[in-house]
Amino acid sequence: MSTPVRSNSRLSLAMERTDRWVFSQDIPTDVVVVVCETTFSLHKFMLVAKSNYIRKLILESKEPALTKIDLSGIPGGPEIFEKAAKFCYGVNFEITVHNVAALRCAAEYLQMTDVYCDYNLAGRTEDFLAQVALSSLSGAIVVLKSCEDLLPLAEDLKIVQRCVDVISLKACNEANFPSRTPPNWWTVELSILDIEFIGRILSGMKKRGSKALTLASALITYTERNLRDLVRDQSGKCTKSADSDDPNLYARERELLQSIVSLLPSEKASFPINFLCCLVRTAIFVNASNSCKNELEERISVILEHVTVDDLLVMSFTYDGERLFDLDSVRKIISGFVEKEKNMAVFGGADFKGSSYSAAMHRVAKTVDSYLGEIANYPELTISKFNGIAILVPKGARKVDDDLYRAIDIFLKAHPNLDEIEREKVCSVMDPLKLSYEARLHASQNKRLPVQIVLHALYYDQLKLRSGVDDQPDAVATRSQLQSDVSLVRENEALRSELMKMKLYISDMQKNPGSSTKSIAAAAPPTTTGSRKHSFFSSMSKTLGKLNPFKHGSKDTFHINDNIGVDTTKPRRRRFSIS
Repeated sequence: MSTPVRSNSRLSLAMERTDRWVFSQDIPTDVVVVVCETTFSLHKFMLVAKSNYIRKLILESKEPALTKIDLSGIPGGPEIFEKAAKFCYGVNFEITVHNVAALRCAAEYLQMTDVYCDYNLAGRTEDFLAQVALSSLSGAIVVLKSCEDLLPLAEDLKIVQRCVDVISLKACNEANFPSRTPPNWWTVELSILDIEFIGRILSGMKKRGSKALTLASALITYTERNLRDLVRDQSGKCTKSADSDDPNLYARERELLQSIVSLLPSEKASFPINFLCCLVRTAIFVNASNSCKNELEERISVILEHVTVDDLLVMSFTYDGERLFDLDSVRKIISGFVEKEKNMAVFGGADFKGSSYSAAMHRVAKTVDSYLGEIANYPELTISKFNGIAILVPKGARKVDDDLYRAIDIFLKAHPNLDEIEREKVCSVMDPLKLSYEARLHASQNKRLPVQIVLHALYYDQLKLRSGVDDQPDAVATRSQLQSDVSLVRENEALRSELMKMKLYISDMQKNPGSSTKSIAAAAPPTTTGSRKHSFFSSMSKTLGKLNPFKHGSKDTFHINDNIGVDTTKPRRRRFSIS
């Protein structure tokens, strides 16, 4: 279409060309044809000889001598009308794959058909389409591309459908028997087309028996070339650099992405994992519809056992790598995989517990723990988000919790202002009894961990030393004993506090015996002195009595022979440090 800026130059060029190919200067022109902002001075009788549409305009005109005709609605604009007018004057011009569709539509618009005149423009263009343009894959693609600006007339003339049929057939042949290198050259050429045409071509290829991997290859190339600012290439590098100033850009990209996702073959494993992860990140970035994101998340969850930590990180960060995205997609993907494994276990008659976890579930557990370690040092990662991902994996699916412990340690280091309760909440997703010896050794010296976790790590090693075996003790009994030991530690702390109070009291009495006695007498109610002393020492006795190592049973009695008489009323003296 012409623009106002170029109207004068276009007019002058059109007049010069008209002067060159108008067959005689002796006969003055009698009609001016206006196409958009370009005018052509021509002869009525030359136009009427080939165009039934112009003949009708002249005959039906109310003016006695029609001198101006407006043909701004002609397909292809001034350039195509110029060629049509040349045809009327018998001047040769070149028909190519780039203009043949527009010329065919212009011929239909001007009614330059063989019905009106033999060997007319419509017949010439039809011959070129059949014999030249649609004889090759590349030619058919170029013709179909030119039809994007000729709708709906190109659709009505069956040009679009003919192109789609030829491309589908020849693309299938190229996929099976490549005629040039690289073998996927045809997918690159297809990427210039509109997504609606791509959908029709892929549908035609599928009907002709094309494999899902072939269709996936075409879609991957199309996506990477048309969303190059949002989807990284196969090397893993993203080309997204800066936000665009175009307010409609994201809307167009969102519509294109949703159309691409709707064309994905039903076979879930037909696309590379990193490509799907890139699409998820793009969907989050352009705020795609929930159905679009759900489709991508479901496809990834089906093959999650093959996903790497890097793949999960792709959909977790912004394009600059500085901030975390909303992790809902990652959570949904992991949850979907766990649900699938559970359904498979139930279908197979197994119980989704303990040793019944599949090898895929174990791989996913390790991947998730490593993934948590990678994102744990980002300040915007909250406890709820961290735990929300960690608890998705069943605890029994983790053979050891070393990777999860590493992630927890990184999280605590990156969030130093957490209090004891918050740190215990973070550590609640980990089982201290499933740490390796090296991890337990590290945990026992880790000042960032809550005291209870450190005690668990230490106690496990003590049990192994006492038993003299390397097998893990019964989990229920071990945890019960651990709770008793934690309670004992707290009672030790209470006793230490009582002793400190007593020391301060005695020290105060020694320094000020008179004033202390008077103050006590004044503060105490009458007739309660004896009860005060009795209450204080009773409290101390009760507190010390809680430390009786045989109250809940000695933890060192497994070596005692039951046949030997032992006076249990006088247990062996043990030393309990309260310092």
